[in-house]
Amino acid sequence: MVRSLQAVLPAGAHLTSPAKWHVTLVFLGEAPPESVSAVLSRVTPQGNFSLRLSGGGRFGSAAWVGVSGDLESLGRLHQTLKSDLTSAGYLSDSRPYQPHLTVSYRGNPAIRAALAGYASEPWTVTDFTLVESRNGDYLPLRSWPA
Repeated sequence: MVRSLQAVLPAGAHLTSPAKWHVTLVFLGEAPPESVSAVLSRVTPQGNFSLRLSGGGRFGSAAWVGVSGDLESLGRLHQTLKSDLTSAGYLSDSRPYQPHLTVSYRGNPAIRAALAGYASEPWTVTDFTLVESRNGDYLPLRSWPA
């Protein structure tokens, strides 16, 4: 999937590092990983589901590739995590959930044009991961079944 996405993006474009490519379920900002992990450990798995990357768009100057497939299952997982975290006192982004993968933080119409007709092969979501951002790196801390 990463290679097929890289293949359609314009050569020389300022992209985010593929090592940082991810689809955020809930963004918390500053939160103690141990406490968040304890909340996530109580989430009942909902089962695997299939997604694919497709199309593109932008938020301000950031360019992103969209997510399609079983968005109902993805939305349920997002809502369950957000609800459980909110009940535990963790505030998250209040904007409507729009699953995406950010590929660039620079306004580049060529990137958005390249993504317009893009569709990856589907993949099966089997788990989700708690990730900590530290000094510009994303560190996976723990995963749970989807």
